[in-house]
Amino acid sequence: MAAVLYIVIPCYNEEAVLPITAPMFLEKLRALIAAGKISEESRVLFVNDGSRDRTWDIILELADSDPHYLGISQSRNRGHQNAVLAGLMEARDRCDITISIDCDGQDDINAMDQMVDAYLDGCEVVYGVRSSRETDTFFKRFTAQGFYKFLASMGAEVVYNHADYRLISARVLQEFANFREVNLFLRGLVPLVGFKSTTVSYSRAERLAGESHYPLKKMIALAVDGITSLSVKPLRLITGFGVVVAMLSFVGVLWALIAALCGRTVAGWASMTCIVCFVSGVQLICLGIIGEYIGKIYMETKQRPRYIISERSWERQEPRKKQES
Repeated sequence: MAAVLYIVIPCYNEEAVLPITAPMFLEKLRALIAAGKISEESRVLFVNDGSRDRTWDIILELADSDPHYLGISQSRNRGHQNAVLAGLMEARDRCDITISIDCDGQDDINAMDQMVDAYLDGCEVVYGVRSSRETDTFFKRFTAQGFYKFLASMGAEVVYNHADYRLISARVLQEFANFREVNLFLRGLVPLVGFKSTTVSYSRAERLAGESHYPLKKMIALAVDGITSLSVKPLRLITGFGVVVAMLSFVGVLWALIAALCGRTVAGWASMTCIVCFVSGVQLICLGIIGEYIGKIYMETKQRPRYIISERSWERQEPRKKQES
């Protein structure tokens, strides 16, 4: 029996690009069905992440036009990672495999064929990995590559040049549901689940329409979430740095005592000011890093829901079908 596939697509203010990419996703789904790789029960699942434009209205129109389109809407905007998680958790009991992909059309949908083939060969997780960054600006390429290298150096387990284009089996999702983190970084959490995995390379294109919703500010915030959610290495680094500063300070104290005993001391405010400013700066940086971890602990202990689904397209359609019958 062919596997049921759900293509999970997070959407935030995508009214410009959704009418362009939605038919592309449906066409790919039908092609996979026609090839006998997936079941006719497979679906395209859009996740509206509290959009302020007509994104949800467009999703409902798509759901009315073809049963292969489904949509869920969050009660408010909760961010890309939470939107992907909402779609995956909604789909896990309805399908055998999921493929998460962004709505903007930049990720090559033809890579889905290789992903499904890898699943049929026994892989439970298939990561979509960019083969190059030729379409990126120098700044974007430099910051993105630095992002992955920095995460790896901080101890976060990530797949290089992989974002959130991946295939995950329902079996893996059932285990992934046991990860209860509120501060989500899916790129680092999925590898922790384990199971047999592989990668598929693809070329990334330009955004088909609309504007990017992932500027540098959000990228930095995602990196901070990834590091503090998956690694305690920054805490160990500031501990080591503190030891080094303490040793240098001890040497400085010895030097000051020897100079005082030898009568070579000269009153001066410049050296004292520099030392105070340096130590104070180090302390504030260390407190900031520790505070970031404490803030994460604070949010985790609240155990707030990571997503709240306010509407489902099929729930809206069911009363209509009853009235028609």
